[in-house]
Amino acid sequence: MSHITLVRHGQANSAARTEDEYDRLSPLGFQQAEWLGQHLDDNGQYHHRVYCGTLRRHVETATAMGVADDMVQDDRLDELQYFDLARLAQEQIGLAIPIDREGFVQHMPQVFAAWSEGRLENVPESFDHFESRVRSVIADIIGGDGPALVVTSGGVIANALRHTMELSLGAMSRMALAIMNTSVHRLHPIGEDLSPVLFNAVPHLEAPDRMYAQTHL
Repeated sequence: MSHITLVRHGQANSAARTEDEYDRLSPLGFQQAEWLGQHLDDNGQYHHRVYCGTLRRHVETATAMGVADDMVQDDRLDELQYFDLARLAQEQIGLAIPIDREGFVQHMPQVFAAWSEGRLENVPESFDHFESRVRSVIADIIGGDGPALVVTSGGVIANALRHTMELSLGAMSRMALAIMNTSVHRLHPIGEDLSPVLFNAVPHLEAPDRMYAQTHL
């Protein structure tokens, strides 16, 4: 096994209310990704293999980072469809969709709980399917040769860490809320298991003149 570095996409369209509207980088998102690519180059962090999901924001992030050549796209790395789940939760169990980040702090754990418990009907995919595909793609990538860079989304990263650390669903929700745009996370084999050795790092955004670019939405 080799280590795997997970990167959340750059800031997307934070004013969106649908999956399609959300799936494009903002101007700041492109800048975040470009800075991260420069940071990796400046520090000689070369990855033999590069993967990303099939969503537009994943491809735009990898391209802005300068790592899209010979990149492998895998739809198992695509994000859960949170907007669709939130709409179903509103329609079926009366859970109001929040309008600010503070509201999402309460909203996300409730949506995840309803989804995982099967209380939502006609979902885009079941919670079990989401977890299964994340486990399978991480296992396939980590089983390859050489370090791998993976551009994906916060929900996928949080779920990968949930399984690695055997976290509760509530802990996964809090982790997903904490993950910043273009943040870096690393899983490393220790013994027969994977362990997180880096979480939510944004070294490319830590300079005083870039701290404004540390975004979550």
